[in-house]
Amino acid sequence: MVRIASVAPVLPEHVHAQSEITATIAPLLSSDPRRRATIARIHAATGVETRHLALPLGEYAGLTTFTAANEAFVRVGTALAADACRQALDAAGLVAADVDFLLFTSITGIAAPSVDALLVDRLGLRADVKRLPVFGLGCVAGAAGIARVRDYLQGHPQDVALLVSVELCSLTLQQGDDSMANIVSSGLFGDGAAAAVMVGSDRAHDVVGGVDVVDTRSAMYPDTAGALGWDIGSGGFRIVLAAGLAEIVECSLGPSVVHLLAAHGLKVADVGTWVAHTGGPRILRAAANALELPDETFEASWRSLARVGNLSSSGVLHVLADELATGGQIPRSAGVLFAIGPGVCTETVLLRWPEES
Repeated sequence: MVRIASVAPVLPEHVHAQSEITATIAPLLSSDPRRRATIARIHAATGVETRHLALPLGEYAGLTTFTAANEAFVRVGTALAADACRQALDAAGLVAADVDFLLFTSITGIAAPSVDALLVDRLGLRADVKRLPVFGLGCVAGAAGIARVRDYLQGHPQDVALLVSVELCSLTLQQGDDSMANIVSSGLFGDGAAAAVMVGSDRAHDVVGGVDVVDTRSAMYPDTAGALGWDIGSGGFRIVLAAGLAEIVECSLGPSVVHLLAAHGLKVADVGTWVAHTGGPRILRAAANALELPDETFEASWRSLARVGNLSSSGVLHVLADELATGGQIPRSAGVLFAIGPGVCTETVLLRWPEES
């Protein structure tokens, strides 16, 4: 059985109350006082109380080109990724030279050499480490990353893998754009990173605690490609966020989860731990409705949303880290981790808490 040995969530040092961020960002989106009032109202309704930012808040007014934003992404993102990897490896009782496979994902910046390549020398990874940088999965990539690393480790049961996610969403801010999608995005998404150490079945007995990855499911929903993603141009990443996204989730998520559980003789009621994508209040409520669960079932995700905002692909990894740190799960009990991304697509991961946790 593939095991997640540890998860290390990290955040940039610049942390602000949501109201403080709104007061600085709103004038960058619109000069109209009435529109600014709308921005403040929408930001206040996101469920976000504080967010961490890649840059000092006062520097965003001068961040007017994609070149400057992406340079900041590479600089700050690589540092956060390295910090997360070191913490995750330490928690798993491993060192960088133990890592055989590295999957890096982000949708808020690009680099060539990619950030995973920059980590090799910085962390002291082996020169023969296998790397896979992933761009385009968006918010689903934390869950999809776990799934794809599991696929690799099933074929390499003696290996150690690192899953690394970096999302610096604030750097995608589109100044002068007071569209509803950009308003929502500017109030919902935060900055952060995470690293997860995963080991193949031959190494799982060396790990104390963690959680086993039992199975995964991928699903794409037809005629939804225009509901979520980026329009990428000279100004960088402009958010695509359809008003009907929550309805797509409510209609589509349930069967994906139910079918995965049924393949293992389980039902929704048998799941003891839920790790839900922190997509925002509407997405969390839609997911709960899709599974016929009360909103409080996703309490850990609601707490993370309030504390750091929607961290895109890093979001479910932060929630999973919280669950691992809290403990108290019944040994052999089931957990489900899921996320939603562009496509529209979902990735669902069935977890099982090991005997020694």
